[in-house]
Formats: sequence, structure tokens, C-alpha cells
Amino acid sequence: MVLLHGIGSGSGSWVHQLDAFASRFRVVAWDAPGYGESAPLDERAPTAADYADALEAFLDALQIGRCLLVAQSLGALMATALAARAPERLDGLVLISPANGYGRATPAERTEKLQARLDAMERLGPAGLADARARNLLSTRTSPEALALVRENMARLDPAGHAQAAHMLAGGSLVDDAVRYEGPTLVLCGTADTVTPLATCETVAMAFADHTFVAVPGPGHASYVEAPVLVNELIGQFAHRLGLC
Repeated sequence: MVLLHGIGSGSGSWVHQLDAFASRFRVVAWDAPGYGESAPLDERAPTAADYADALEAFLDALQIGRCLLVAQSLGALMATALAARAPERLDGLVLISPANGYGRATPAERTEKLQARLDAMERLGPAGLADARARNLLSTRTSPEALALVRENMARLDPAGHAQAAHMLAGGSLVDDAVRYEGPTLVLCGTADTVTPLATCETVAMAFADHTFVAVPGPGHASYVEAPVLVNELIGQFAHRLGLC
């Protein structure tokens, strides 16, 4: 099981999944290029395909031939890019509150979305961004522990890596890759998600040929942090259906 985080997070956000699935899977949570100790990509404005290249090299380095790929938010763009190009590397795909990207938006809208993210990071810095934005990824009823975990991972962002990811988000279009992947796909979305709301996530799910969409009652965008028991149960049921555990 390979876990991919979102634009404002890191590998440490998956602690509840690492604990829950360790007895059934070899569980690996990566730090995307430019996150944690991972080197950034060479491109100033990389695409989802560039991150998919890095992900495939990561799997090769760890001698992982096939995996259940679980990705949240921006990580879903990377995961789907790999799934479209190399479906033989996946036993299945789980997307949690997937970000579709703004690749189908007008050039002006793409520029606006990108610049807003870059400006926020420049103005606030990682710690300030975490103080200002962490709560947006959770419901109003979240626990202090969930908020602390989201804030901690966001405060560790590297501005350069975050900028590369923001460029990818601005130019990406997950649904364009989704139509090229025919494998089993589970899409989850918290009912209190205001970043990628239910209707948006369901639209993404419908782009996959073999999809299941589930609304997770209660949590916001980072549902795997806020409601790990519910999310882990759904992932486990999906893995069991695929004969993986």
C-alpha cells in the first residue's frame, strides 16, 4: 500500500493508516518531490506526468512491482497520471477528496489560482500558512489532535516544493487521465469537505470506468486524518473485495 499526500501535507499525515494497515500490507508513505527530505523536480513548472515519473522511480527503488495506491487531494493527480500510463503497477486506486486541477479552466483563471497560492506562501511562510489554512482542511467538529497533525505537516512545507506542486495543480486535469485507467477505483469524500466538495469528487469518480464513490459522513477535506477509523474501514473493504487482504 503506497500513500500519497496532498499539496499542504506530507508523509507524516498518514500515521493512522501506517498503524492500521501494517499487519496486512507493506505500507509506504512517500514525501513527494520537494517535500520532506525528497529532492525537488528539475522542472520549474512540472506536470502530473513528471510526478508520475518520480513515483514510478520511487516504486522501482523500493522494488514494488504492484501496489494499492492511495492518494489524497493533489496526490490524486499524481496517482491517476501513473495509473493511466502504467496500470500494470496498480492493484487498485483509492482517491480521497481528489483535486482535479485547473487544466480545463481559462488561462486567466489558472493564473489567478496559481498566483494566489504562491502569494500566500510568500506572505505567510509555512508556519503562518499552517496557522491560517490548516483548519480549512477539517470540519468544524474536528478534534484538537487532528488539527494539530494537519497543522504540523503544513508547517513543514518547503516553499520551493510547494511552488512546483502549485504549478502542477494549476495545469493539471485528473479526469483526462482517469478515462485512460480501467482498473478498480474507490473515491472517498468527507461530507464537510469545502475544498473539493461532494459534487466535485463525484464528478471525478464518474470519469473512471470502474468506480465506487462513497461520501464519508462528518469529516472535511483531510478525512483520513479526521476520521481515520471510517476511512480505514472503507479502504480495507475495498482491498478485501480486490482479494488483497
